[in-house]
Order: sequence, then structure tokens, then C-alpha cells
Amino acid sequence: MKDIRRPAHHRGRGPGRLAGVLMALLVVLGLSGSTALAAPVGVPQRGASDVKVPARAMDAVAAMQPSWNLGNTLDAIPDETSWGNPKASQELFKTLRAQGYRSVRIPVTWSAHQSETAPYAVDAAYVSRVKEVVDWAQAEKLYVVLNVHHDSWQWVWKISTDHDNVLARYKALWTQIAASFRSEPRTLLFESINEPAYGDATAAQKTQYMDELNTSFHKIVRASGGGNKNRLLVLTTQGGTPSQDLMDDLYTTISGLRDKNKDNNLVATVHYYSYYPFSVNVAGGTRYDAITQNDLTDVFARMHRIFVDRGIPVYVGEYGLLAYPDHNWPSRVERGEALKYYEQVGYAAREAGVTTALWDPGTFAYLNRDTLKWQDPALYAWIKSSWTTRSGTASFDRVYVAKSGRITDQSLTLNPNGTEFRGLWSGSTKLAEGRDYSVFDNRLNITARALTRLAGDREYGVNSTIQAKFSKGLPWNIDIVTNDTPVLSEATGTATAFTVPVKYQGDELATMESTYADGSNAGPTSWTPFQEFNQAFRPDYSNGTIILTTDYLKALRDGEAATLTFHFQSGAKVKYKVTKSGDSVTGTPVKAS
Repeated sequence: MKDIRRPAHHRGRGPGRLAGVLMALLVVLGLSGSTALAAPVGVPQRGASDVKVPARAMDAVAAMQPSWNLGNTLDAIPDETSWGNPKASQELFKTLRAQGYRSVRIPVTWSAHQSETAPYAVDAAYVSRVKEVVDWAQAEKLYVVLNVHHDSWQWVWKISTDHDNVLARYKALWTQIAASFRSEPRTLLFESINEPAYGDATAAQKTQYMDELNTSFHKIVRASGGGNKNRLLVLTTQGGTPSQDLMDDLYTTISGLRDKNKDNNLVATVHYYSYYPFSVNVAGGTRYDAITQNDLTDVFARMHRIFVDRGIPVYVGEYGLLAYPDHNWPSRVERGEALKYYEQVGYAAREAGVTTALWDPGTFAYLNRDTLKWQDPALYAWIKSSWTTRSGTASFDRVYVAKSGRITDQSLTLNPNGTEFRGLWSGSTKLAEGRDYSVFDNRLNITARALTRLAGDREYGVNSTIQAKFSKGLPWNIDIVTNDTPVLSEATGTATAFTVPVKYQGDELATMESTYADGSNAGPTSWTPFQEFNQAFRPDYSNGTIILTTDYLKALRDGEAATLTFHFQSGAKVKYKVTKSGDSVTGTPVKAS
């Protein structure tokens, strides 16, 4: 995962440089066979873990479910805290174990700590720090997946233009990692590389490079002896992509290694971040609709068919949504729609027989690394529940009641997901079926009488929350929201700073459509009229504006008006015209026809 990273500056390589060079020379010369030479001075020779690892790879990977990523930490560039997270601690892993996790993936970027020229030595002090973190996790009875992470786009991608040097550096890196961790217990897994890409190479060349990296990795680790003889090795597709063709390529590589070497300790890995338009909220992907649901169903079915059915375990090394949650910004993905995704991931993983690792970029997302508390406990509750059972949902988690109009009955579609609907509750009070609501063929109708009571004095925003409860799983919260159609006002600004004044009136922004009079798309995302949330535009609810970003403004044609259609969560649509003339930008509401 490299979507959530921060710019970093080069730093010195630290006091372990000489030791690292000596170790690298030893492994390159083939003199590192003894345990005494396999690890940097002062590093324990064996991780502390009393977990009994099943002999069969399929059973071992199943025992790793669920899994979690220590993202943006040891993979940060150039150092562990460069991307805003505190240093990893043993208390962190103790917390994760207590929260129900059985394994962690520890992404590591080695580039800032490895020489760029032969013998490509890795700083001993950095290896020692990585080993410390790995051993802490194992001490808490967690399996660990250790990899080569952002090196993929730092230098490995150059393999198409600098093949021999890149391959030599990659082999030297894994030679050193394998030597340093050869005495670790089998609860430690190695992963060849994260999301590799190969520049402008042809499709055939990319397939060749991917196979070359995976097979080189396998050969080096197995030849290093010790615990590496039967350690579980995790091999990836190009980009970690779970497409049919790339997973077929990976199957060819793994089956070849299994047959040639009689090696059944191999694991396939891919990543899954949902259907892209939904994951980042672009191209109108505001709902967890049938297209998005089917994308997930198809991907996990492919994993099962290509690998699991053929005896190869699958570790989904990263899953989540590319832009959710990020507590630094307005939420791109509507909360209830996000919950549906996480609920289905857990179910699909159980059906496909695969293990999933949540990508957690750090304190601003899921687990606050400073407090060791979940940023959103309710979200975590849905993730945790999905590991063992299903939960019912509905077509939306909000019912809108107009402040200025007469309250009428409102309907939602229930999605029981194999459960049975048990009724609606307001706090500890069960609503009366027939008087407050009715259900026919999974269509839930909430009466005007109940909504009038639940809306109270109809102040803008959420007036109350009711729960739809099912025979198992978690209840589905439904907010009763009072709103009126948002009102936009005229504005002026510059080509780098422009905001649309908005009276939201209880509503929230879902997406923005942007076109020119000739029908072409206006904005940086030229392939769709629906621009990307937070990238081209974002709401500022506290200040009553919609911000058009600099990227969006720069993409506008000079002197040509763009018509914006703001889509709100209630279903309201409001049009607005924006014109850029040189450094000046003006905006005007479009009267409803």
C-alpha cells in the first residue's frame, strides 16, 4: 500500500553501517552458514513464541485469521516515525492480541538503510530494530508476516531498465534478511515483495520479472537453512492485484515451485480495496451498490477457485477502503455504506477460506497508536463481528424528514444477509409493528406518526437514532435527520482558492458532478463527470462552504463556464456555475427549473 504516505528527506544510515557491510560481505561470499554469523551482534537468535504452528500450510494460514497491518511505521521513509506514527511497542501487540487478532503483517522498507551499490549492505542497527519488533509480536503469540515493502517503487520498479543491478540488490537484500531471521520460529512468515510494478515493460516482461523475483526469493530463503527450510513463504501477484490473469500467473509460479522442490509451505497473497470508484468516491461511487458488492464476491470467488481449491492458502495481505477512514478529512465514504463493505469482507473471507489483514496506516485511521484505542469503536465492532457472523443492514442508514414540509411515511429496503428481522427499537423501547412500522417482502415502511415523534422539534440534523435488530449480528442504526434543500450563494475567488458558500440545512455532501456546455467533463478526473471527493472538492461543514481544490481549479478551461451539480445524501441536487478567467474565479447558483 502506498496511497497514504508522506514526503520524506534523506537521512544518514546510522552507526550500524560497518557491521552491516561486514555481514553483507559474509553472506555474499557464502560464509554465513553458522548461526553465529547469521544475525547482527547483540540480536537474540530466536523469537519468543510458544505458538504451535500447524504442519499444513492451509491450516497455519487459517490460524492467522484475523490479521492486521503495522502500516506507515517500519515501512515509512526514511525512518520509523517519519510518517507521523510513534515507534512500535510491545504494548501495541499486546493490545492487538487482546482485541482478537491472531497475526500481524509488519511492512518494512529497507531502501534508506541499504547501500545502493554492491555489496548492498543493510545497516545492522536497522535489522536489529526490525527483529526487536518482530520478536515483540511473536512474544504476544501473534504470527508475523515480514516483507520488502516500499522498495518496490523506490528501486525495484527499475528492473525493466536496470535488470542486473536491481536483481542483484534484491537477492542481496533477501540473503541478509534470511540470514538474520533464520533461527526465528515458524510463526514468522516471509513475503517476497509488496505491490511490485515494472514501469513501461511489456506484459510478457512483467510476467517474467514477477516470476523472477518470486523464484529468486524462494531459492535464497530455502538455501539459507535453519528455520527457513520449512518457513511459510508468501508470494505475490503484480501490484498485489487479484485479477484472473495475474493470479493465474502466480499459480503457475507456485505450482512450479511446489512440484520441482516438493515444497508445500507456499502461500499466495493479493490485496483488496473494493471497487475503485466506491473506495475513493469517484465516478458516482457513493453507494455500496450491486456493482460494488459483485466486485467483492467475484474477487474472493477467484481466490478460492485459483488457489484454495488447489491446496494453496491465501493471505489477503491488505484490505480496506483506499480513503476511509481518515479522521483528518471529511469522510469520503458514507458511514453506513462503508460498514456494508466491511461486513461483506468478513463473510466473503470465511466463504472463500482465506485470511485477511486490515491495512491500518496509523493514528489517523483505525487504531490510535498513541492511546492504543480504536478511533471509531463502533466501526471496529462491525469489523470484529464480521469474523464470525453476519449482520443485517438496510438500503441506507438515514431517513430524511423535511423541516419545511409535511412528514410522510418513509421506506427502506432491509438486507437481512441470512438473518431474520426482529423489529425496530428506539433506545430500550421497541416500536410497535403496524402502528410505527410495517415490513413486507423486506421493505421496511416507517410511518409518518412514528417519524413525527422521532423528529421531535425538527432541528436541522440528526434528531434521533433507531435500531433495526436481527436474529444475529449487530443492529443497524438508522438516523432520523431533519433537512431542507441546501442553498448555495454567489462567490468570487482566485485560481488557487475558491469556496462555495452553502447553507447545508441538515444535509451532507455526497459527490460533485462537473461538465462544460458541450457535454465534456470538467476537472482533473477527465474520464468521468463525477469528480473525486476530497481531491477535487470537499465540504467544510463548520464554515458552511464547499472547497474547490487547487487541482480542480487548475484543470478548468479559461473563460468557459463549468456547471457543477452537487449531490447530497438526502438525494437533493443543486446546480452551480463556476468560471475561471485568468486568476479570477466566479461562482453563481443556477435556479432550479
